[in-house]
Amino acid sequence: MRKIILSMSVSLDGFFEGPNREIDWHTVDDELLRHFNARIGALGGLLTGRVTHELMAEFWPTADQDPELSEPMREFAGIWRDMPKIVFSRTLEKADWNATVVREVVPEAIRALKEQADGDLVVGGANLAAEFRRHDLIDEYSIYVHPVLLGRGNPLFRETDALARLRLTESRVFGNGVVLLRYERLSAPLEER
Repeated sequence: MRKIILSMSVSLDGFFEGPNREIDWHTVDDELLRHFNARIGALGGLLTGRVTHELMAEFWPTADQDPELSEPMREFAGIWRDMPKIVFSRTLEKADWNATVVREVVPEAIRALKEQADGDLVVGGANLAAEFRRHDLIDEYSIYVHPVLLGRGNPLFRETDALARLRLTESRVFGNGVVLLRYERLSAPLEER
């Protein structure tokens, strides 16, 4: 059974974007992008919200045609373009670039999607992640902590009553100071293990 993985970049103080939705503080260099290419290239698909999809679709579909971009960036463009995507949106009528629009997160449909054997799925976007978390649909958290304090912005994790017990499965420090913290969700409470 494939996993659903939340994979997001955050500031050290837990924001995924600044107060004006800016993400220009992300510290992405070729080393980190090669890592993303390897991880994302092995996936079965991307699960995003409308805002994330539209942001990605503004740049990546033709980015590999720009000879000024680094090789890892051009490689990512092809990976993103070809990757199956499900875009969750109540307003978007259609989405291009190998994407299917779904109106709502229906837990039974997501669980059925997990039963397929086409590779793990990554959830991107804080609002969508909150909805998946509310329904206890996230199996793994891959959080990329960037060496910056924003002070304010949009937090990755929203308030919820859903307790998720996690186990650290990987940590990695990249040369640019970004730290990957990868956790898997425990199926039983810690006191039962």
